[in-house]
Formats: sequence, structure tokens, C-alpha cells
Amino acid sequence: MFVDRATIKVKAGNGGNGSVSFHREKYVAAGGPDGGDGGRGGNIILVADPNMSTLMDFRYKRKYTAENGGDGMGKRCSGKDGESLVIKVPKGTVVRDKETGAIIKDMSDDKPFILAKGGSGGWGNKHFATPTRQAPRFAKSGLAGEAKEVTLELKLLADVGLVGFPNVGKSTLLSVVSKAHPKIANYHFTTLYPNLGVVYAGEGVSFVMADIPGIIEGAADGAGLGHDFLRHIDRCRLIIHVVDISGSEGRDPIEDFKTINEELKSYNPDLAERRQIVAANKCDIIEDEEKADKFRAFIREQGYDLFEISAAAHMGIRELIQAVAAELAHLPPITVYEPEVIEMETAPASPEDIVINQYDDVWILEGEWLERLVRNINFSDYESRMYFDRSLRNAGVYDRLEDMGINEGDTVSIFDIEFEYRR
Repeated sequence: MFVDRATIKVKAGNGGNGSVSFHREKYVAAGGPDGGDGGRGGNIILVADPNMSTLMDFRYKRKYTAENGGDGMGKRCSGKDGESLVIKVPKGTVVRDKETGAIIKDMSDDKPFILAKGGSGGWGNKHFATPTRQAPRFAKSGLAGEAKEVTLELKLLADVGLVGFPNVGKSTLLSVVSKAHPKIANYHFTTLYPNLGVVYAGEGVSFVMADIPGIIEGAADGAGLGHDFLRHIDRCRLIIHVVDISGSEGRDPIEDFKTINEELKSYNPDLAERRQIVAANKCDIIEDEEKADKFRAFIREQGYDLFEISAAAHMGIRELIQAVAAELAHLPPITVYEPEVIEMETAPASPEDIVINQYDDVWILEGEWLERLVRNINFSDYESRMYFDRSLRNAGVYDRLEDMGINEGDTVSIFDIEFEYRR
């Protein structure tokens, strides 16, 4: 079964907790704190696999969880880092945020992509030792790993897309020009899923061609099979519009041509501007020469290149392929979608959502809102740090700290960030 759309939930590993421990050894007085840090949680990593051609695997397994980091231990021993989970997807898969629909990543290259980052390990009490605080009896908890629900959408990486009404000979053409073996029969909707084939146009010249299942009138609105696979034309640099010029089924080739182009335009207006070559198929069995002449004149008036072929009889195929290769030589590369910014809500429901714990002169703040805020701040940038400070102030965090008795110069610890409190 060909599956080109799936929704999955991923959860990166949580960071391990820091340890509270003190060095104890015979004849060693006041060994001091030696609690180790927690290990980092495993990431969720996506890898494009060129040997995969469908999202079928995600039809049965929808939840993926990476390993948590180990807790810190005494003797300054850090916890073990959680093992990352690698998920393989077909090349050309577009990853979207399920809630917003924003593009997170286009898996069109060979570079691994971290979809969800594991949580950082918590600090052990060894980090909190100072000349005045020699026996800290507290440590930090590990951060939770990122959790996301995403939609995987496969958009074939093909240079050329074959479009046209069912039974016009697209699958036959693909089988003739490549080593692909699509199902071929004399009835509509023989092709139930896209087929890919590599076409060799000459020494060192090749391209990928995709046979898009039959698109009919209303496909952009959900009619027929075409609406399920229109997305696979998005990346194609060139479209070969296959039309049955023979009239063997009593259809008007001009109306067929107009209908398919309208459906492409309705699905994505950019497709109407895509370079298109017209292949008039079944030219060896033309029944109405007058209708065929009208079609030839119409196509030339529209400014398209017309090639009369017979895929079954292997007529005109070489000329068509050479013309396609020549066009591709100066067309832009296959489209790669850029990530889109996902707007995140950073306002907490109330200041009470943030948990504040005091250990001597150290104030440790925790909470989901704080975690999301810290993840989205670039602390090497001055403006970002000012935004961070304003966010804490507007959330009433500083007011709560002052009500709880914080003193100037005390340490405020927020996950991986520490600073001295100043009024």
C-alpha cells in the first residue's frame, strides 16, 4: 500500500536529575559536595532514506520515545546520556507541525535533523559550592525532553511529472522510457499510486520522471484519485501533459487539456506557471483527423511545445526525451521548502504556575512556561536577554521573589541559566 501522509507523536528523553552527595573517605575531613550531573536525554533524529518510497511504517506505529538520561551519582559521576532514537523517512518528506501546519523541515538532503531535543541533565550539588556555602544540600532536576505531534507529508523528488486524464498512456510512457514497471491495463484508474522511473537521455544525462495517478475534473476538491497525489507535482521542474489525441474514447482533447490545467491551477496557482510540454499520445490510431488538427492548432496558439507520440508503438519517444533533457538543463533545481517560524505562546496562565524553591541564598525556579521561554532565548544576544528579563518581570516573577524575601546579590537559577538578583 502506498501511504504518503501520516501523523506521529515524538518525545525526546528527559534529562537525568543531579545528585546530592558528599565525599566521605577515611582520614579526609570535610570532603565537600561531589554530586554528579544528570545525563542528557536522547534526541529524536530524522534521517532521509533513499530506499524508502512510502510512509507505510508510520501507519502502524505512531508514537516514538527516546531514552531518558541517567541520574547523577556520587564521586562526581555523571549519569549516562540517553540514547537518541533515529527515525527513517523517505527522501522528500516534508515535516509539519500538526497544530499550525508550519513547515519544520524538508527532508530532501542527506543530513540528519533533530526533530525533538532531549532535556539537559540537572546539575549536581558540586556546582553550588561557594566559600560561604560549603555543604549545599540541593541539586537541579533534569529538563524534560521536547514533545511534538507532527504530520509527515511525502512529496516525490521528481524532475518531471506526467499528468493527464486516466487511460491516456502515462504509465505506458513511463515504462517505455525507464525501467519502471507500473501496472498497465485498458481501464481508468489502473494506476493507484505514483510511480517513479529514472530516464537516461544520453551519456551522463538522466532525470527522474513520476507518473501521477489519474487526475479528473474536480480533483483539487477531492474527486477521483488525483486529489490524493496532486502534492507530488509540487516539486516537479517540468510537466509533461499527456493527452489522448486519437479520440478512441470519444473525448475532446482540447477540453481534456483545459480541464487538467484548471485542476492544477486550483490546487496550486504556481503550477499554472510551471514549464509544460504537451505529448499527444496514440497518434498512430487517430480516428478523427479534423479534431486532431484543431488540437494541434490550439496547443501552438497557447505557446506550448507539442510532440506527437505513440508510447505503445515507441513512436516519437526519443525526440520527446531529448527535448525534456534540454529543458531541464536550464530550469531551476527541485524545490526545497524552507522551515517556517512556529509562533509559540509564552504567557503563563498565572505567575503561580512557576515553582520557586529556596536553598540558602539560591532561588531555583522551575515550570513548563519557563522551560519554553529559555529554549527560545539566544542568551548571547543583548536584545534577547532584555526580552527574557521583561518576560519575567511581566509574569510577576520578580514580585513573587521579593515577596518571598529574596535579597540583592542572591543567586537566581533557571534551568541552565544563573544570575545575581538586582533590584
